[in-house]
Amino acid sequence: MRFGLVFLMIGLAACGGGSDDPNLLNIQQPRAEGPDEFGVLPNKPLQLPEDVAVLPEPTPGGANRADQTPQADAVAALGGNAAVLARGPSGDRALIAYAGRNGVDPDIRTELAAADLEFRRDNDGRLLERLFNVNVYFRAYEEMELDQYEELERLRRLGVRTPAVPPDPARDR
Repeated sequence: MRFGLVFLMIGLAACGGGSDDPNLLNIQQPRAEGPDEFGVLPNKPLQLPEDVAVLPEPTPGGANRADQTPQADAVAALGGNAAVLARGPSGDRALIAYAGRNGVDPDIRTELAAADLEFRRDNDGRLLERLFNVNVYFRAYEEMELDQYEELERLRRLGVRTPAVPPDPARDR
């Protein structure tokens, strides 16, 4: 009786629909109806400047001093110069030129997606993990994981400034 029940469960699991792409980590859940809480940014607190005459003329669709500036805030938090962003995309030209100095492969995304799909198919979990739909994403990519604190120490030994790095929680114990 027990064996029949086990074979029935395995048979039902084998009949389940699947896709060609192993589902290691599903971060795209079906969209629920309603607002996207991450799409709403609260405004910054209102500030009155020392001299009201320095305020720019209001323009429809223009920037507001109370609008959030997540890119500039991130650049400033990482120790960069947020004023470079005001120059627009031209501020990135030197970075883009340096990053592409050895050439750019226009099909890199397609090649990486194919290589990743092959890797995930080769590392799709053990029988019971697949049977019970256990997430094996982190275990599959564990050997490729970057130890952030080891990398931080390596960069500091090279003399790279890392002013915005939080302290290691393991050292605080």
